Amino acid sequence: MTGLFTPDAFSETGGGPLYVQLHRRIAEAIASGELKPGDSLPPERELAAMTGLSRVTVRKGVEALVASGQLVQKRGSGTFVAPRVERLEQALSLLTSFTEDMRRRGMQVESRWLSRAVMPPAPEEVMALGLGANDQVARLERVRSSDGVPLAIERASLPASILPDPERVETSLYAVLASRGHRPVRAVQRISAANLAEKDAMLLGVLAGVAGLRIERVSYLPSGQVVEFTRSLYRGDAYDFAVELKLAPEAERTAE
Repeated sequence: MTGLFTPDAFSETGGGPLYVQLHRRIAEAIASGELKPGDSLPPERELAAMTGLSRVTVRKGVEALVASGQLVQKRGSGTFVAPRVERLEQALSLLTSFTEDMRRRGMQVESRWLSRAVMPPAPEEVMALGLGANDQVARLERVRSSDGVPLAIERASLPASILPDPERVETSLYAVLASRGHRPVRAVQRISAANLAEKDAMLLGVLAGVAGLRIERVSYLPSGQVVEFTRSLYRGDAYDFAVELKLAPEAERTAE
């Protein structure tokens, strides 16, 4: 690693600003595998001494890499190369749960529960689920991870009549619903861009303000009853959503 930070690697006359040169050298070392996920960088004072750069220049170069998600800083521990996140593609034409989707890929699924409880509904839950004045909701909030990497925050609301005991859900919500005969068969899903707030970013292990995907899903039983209202936040650096498009029947006839 010391070869990355020798003073003769940086030029005042070419290669752009010095903090950009430092940024580039570290980024290239990460991309080539010279710096591996989990490797620690020398402390700022030591890095400045090794490179001959000022601490302000070092700080600026490192902060740019933290902002891009290539480095992570842990208070009291130092600066580390961020874990490598495999980018996942999910088809929007299939109604699957997070657990089903990850297991289909052969990946390990973990949940960190934030809350599981039956409580009075919020106004938006009353509207989305079509609840009455005295109805309650089962509310589930958790961080969904795969192979140890947090990917999404999932906040699901269901009529308490459908799920009276939310503590029963340990891994797959849809598996529990299926065992009760309440597996949804269709859903309307909306996706929008979002900048992650500090609390959510911390749960996902990324910087506050980075790009994410906000997904709102309303799912239905065969009878047409709404069974699930879920709002999720996905890491923007880890997920792509894909949908297959087909020519409309009217256009097919026109083309003939």
